[in-house]
Amino acid sequence: MGREDVLAWVESPLQLVGAAEWAAAHSTTVPVAGRLTPQISATADALLARGARFGALEPYLGIPWNLLAAHGHWLVGDGFSGQFRLAAAVLRPRRLTFLDDGAQAIAYADTLLGRRPYARPDIHERGLTTLAAPFAAELVHRRAGARRAGIFTAFDLGADRVDALADQGFDIGRHDFSWTRATAPAAPELGRRIVLGSALPVDGRMMLLDYVRWVRTAGADGAVYLPHRRETAEQLNAVASVPGIRVQQTGLPVELVLAGAREPLEVLTLPSSTTTTLPLVLAGTGATVRTVLATSSRAPRGNRAVA
Repeated sequence: MGREDVLAWVESPLQLVGAAEWAAAHSTTVPVAGRLTPQISATADALLARGARFGALEPYLGIPWNLLAAHGHWLVGDGFSGQFRLAAAVLRPRRLTFLDDGAQAIAYADTLLGRRPYARPDIHERGLTTLAAPFAAELVHRRAGARRAGIFTAFDLGADRVDALADQGFDIGRHDFSWTRATAPAAPELGRRIVLGSALPVDGRMMLLDYVRWVRTAGADGAVYLPHRRETAEQLNAVASVPGIRVQQTGLPVELVLAGAREPLEVLTLPSSTTTTLPLVLAGTGATVRTVLATSSRAPRGNRAVA
């Protein structure tokens, strides 16, 4: 393999879907280094079954040094990752393309523009990751200056960010999950109302009692609950006790589960990246994606996106 060969380096299902969309958009076969995290193997299998243009898929823990060293173009799932910072500073790839890592897309764009520190939002960093940050940032900007860095995103970064990134040499590619929609089998019969699970209690950002209260509010008239991949058994048991809620384990990211929907769905969620991704995935179906605020115990309300 030559130093210009592309490799997708991903650690979440959404990043893997982004790699499949990039491969389809560029008519290129992409080998994948996939970190062994929840749902990543099942997502890879599902994408391959749908015809994703993936080459060899290599599972890994830690940094896949040998794979990275053999490829000059990295599709990076998590630009904030301390492992990416270290590997980039040491191996200095010739080309970088950053895929979406959920709602971090805009924060990472601002990081590349120097509008915020090179640190993951709301995380106190220390140690080697902070030491490697300036070296990784220098490499990324050097590659952008040579027109060898870009972002491939489903998120609207805003005209100001796009213009500022382009001025620095970054190529901005947009996608709308067109390959995901085109290759999707019919979605499973889940009913019209879907409540999306969240890892906020797992991350210590929401009390489990408050979360169960939120589920009860969102699914007040009955709903199917699609768990987040990182939910604990304790959280799922608590949700399952809510009257009218049916927990449906799918083992796949919601973007893949719902892509083949043939009827209008009402999808209810806490604030998350799905308010951007699902309206694109469900485009043309008449679905609504609604943010239900956790502070309300009355009828669901919040922002609505129509697909």
